[in-house]
Amino acid sequence: MGDGVREKIYEMKDWLVEIRRTIHMHPELMFEEEKTAELVAGNLQEFGLEVKKGVAKTGVVGLLRGPKDGKTVAIRADMDALPVEEANPVPYASKVKGKMHACGHDAHTAILLGVAKFFSARRDQLKGNIKWIFQPAEEGGAGGKIMTEEGVLENPKVDAIFGAHVFPEIPIGKIGVNEREGLAATDRVTFKIIGKGGHGAYPHLSRDPILAAGHLITQIHSIVSRNIHPLESAVISFGKIEGGTA
Repeated sequence: MGDGVREKIYEMKDWLVEIRRTIHMHPELMFEEEKTAELVAGNLQEFGLEVKKGVAKTGVVGLLRGPKDGKTVAIRADMDALPVEEANPVPYASKVKGKMHACGHDAHTAILLGVAKFFSARRDQLKGNIKWIFQPAEEGGAGGKIMTEEGVLENPKVDAIFGAHVFPEIPIGKIGVNEREGLAATDRVTFKIIGKGGHGAYPHLSRDPILAAGHLITQIHSIVSRNIHPLESAVISFGKIEGGTA
């Protein structure tokens, strides 16, 4: 690409900030990313890319074909927000009650649009193709799996795919690379403990499910310390517990 790449990218800073903040102010949960998808598709079309909408319901794919034959590289970002109430005192805070971009997907989407804008302006230098994949429903909806099943890695067939995740701990202008896995997949587990009601002053006449849940949580956490190899990465977190009617 020659010299001046950093400067050309930096020229997009204000535009990228505006895109990211627009998405941040209008968060959409998994499979609801209609406005985000329209913003993405509109920009990709403006860049002159081939655009396919409605992949995995709300996903968007952009394709840039280079003038020379070569391999196809895909770059992927996620678009969905989380069911979290934002309390940050910033002018671009979420305008949607109970929804927030708390995991950086607004930034991921903006970054990918920036990459698309940069390369679309230099398409004559490309050997092969670049495919941009904007995935819905990363937060528990398996949007990537659905996109794959719908053929997002075909026509043209993807030879390599790249993704990234923002991390505040990494200095600006730097990237982090892992020798092994960078991030882990998650599974969700739900327990229902059924006890027997009773008076708080007569616990011996009841079957206390809250006490049982406390012991269960403590014991399950020992899975990592006693059942997983010390050099392997694993984490167990309980994000919600409900119990009792009194």
